[in-house]
Amino acid sequence: MTKPDVTKQSYKVFQWASGTVGQHAARVALARDHLDLIGLYVYSPDKAGKDIGNLLGRDPTGIPATNNKSVVLESDADIVIHAPLASLVYGDHPEQDLDDICDLLAAGKNVITVVGYLYPSVHGDAVVARLRDACRQGNATFHSTGLNPGWMGDVIPLTMSTLAESIDLVHVLEISNFQYYPSPEIMFDAMGFNSTPAAFEVKNKRQGHWLNGLFSESVQMVADGMDLGVTGVTSQMEIALAENDLHTASGTVQAGNVAGQHWRWAGINSAGEEKVVHETVWRMHTDVAPDWARGKHSVHITGNPTMHVEFDESYVSDGLLATAMHAVNAIPHVVAADAGIKTLLDLPWLLTHNREAKNES
Repeated sequence: MTKPDVTKQSYKVFQWASGTVGQHAARVALARDHLDLIGLYVYSPDKAGKDIGNLLGRDPTGIPATNNKSVVLESDADIVIHAPLASLVYGDHPEQDLDDICDLLAAGKNVITVVGYLYPSVHGDAVVARLRDACRQGNATFHSTGLNPGWMGDVIPLTMSTLAESIDLVHVLEISNFQYYPSPEIMFDAMGFNSTPAAFEVKNKRQGHWLNGLFSESVQMVADGMDLGVTGVTSQMEIALAENDLHTASGTVQAGNVAGQHWRWAGINSAGEEKVVHETVWRMHTDVAPDWARGKHSVHITGNPTMHVEFDESYVSDGLLATAMHAVNAIPHVVAADAGIKTLLDLPWLLTHNREAKNES
C-alpha cells in the first residue's frame, strides 16, 4: 500500500463513533473545504442506515451511517477519526479500542484517536509492537490527542520549555468544581461521585486504570520531550466524603458518599526526584476538601527562568469541541507523516487549517 497523496486539496475522512466528540468532528468535516466526510461508523443499530447528514442535524448527504466495521476497513478514507467511549472503561472488552485501531491501521487507514495511547511506550513493548506492526502492514500513521491530556498538561508545558535555560520541575494542576455541572450520568455514573467508598472502589477500578494510563503517558511524554531523565511514573488517588448532603446541578450528594477526588501522577528520575507532576482535583461542591488546592488551572515550571501560567476554569467554552478540533486540525500532518506511531513530539506545530466553509446552495 502507498500513503495517500498529501498534495491534493482534500482529505477523505471516516468518522468512527457518533458521540458528542465524534459529531463535532464529522460536522466540521462536512463544512470545511479541505475535508470530505465519506462515512460515519455508529455503535447503535438504530442509527445504522440513516443518512449521516440527518444524524448530524445537517442536510442529507446520501451516505448512510454503518455499524459494519468492514465498510470502514474497505473504504478509501485517508484518515479515520476514532472517538468512541474508551473501551478500557466501558463495554465488555477493554482491549476493543486497541483491536479496532490496529485493524484500521493494518487496512491502510491513518488513525487519529482521542481515547488514549498518547505515548504508547508507557503501556509496554507489547502495545508498541502491535501498533508498529499494524502501521507497517498498512503503511499508515497513528496519532493520539485530546484536551487534557493532549494539550493543557503537555503541549502547554512543552511550549513553555522553549523559554528555559534549565528545568528542575514541571507542575501541572487542574482544579474543577462540578457543583453546577448538570449531568448525573457523567458525575454519578461515569465518575463515581455520590457512591459509598466501597462502591466507589469497585466502580473506579476500570476508570482508575484508564486515567493512570492517560496521565502517565502525558507525564512521561513531557519528561522525554524536555530530556528530564524520568524513568517511571507513580500514581496516587484519595477521595473526600461529603460531611453533609450537598445539593448540586446533577443531584444531591449524600453525606458520607464520595464528593471529591484528588489524583496525582509524578515522573521520577533515577535519583528518586520528582521532575514532572500532574495533579487533578475534582470537587462536587465548593465546600468539599478545603485543604486541597484551590484556584485556577496552572502550569508551573521551576527552573531558570521560573515560569507560571494560569487558566480560568472556563478557559475553553466547549471542551468536547476542543478535543474534536485537536484531532481534526492534525489531519494534514498525520496524513503527510511517514508510516508509524507519531506522538505530539513527532508532529509539526498544529494549527487550524482552512477555516473556509464549503459553499452551500
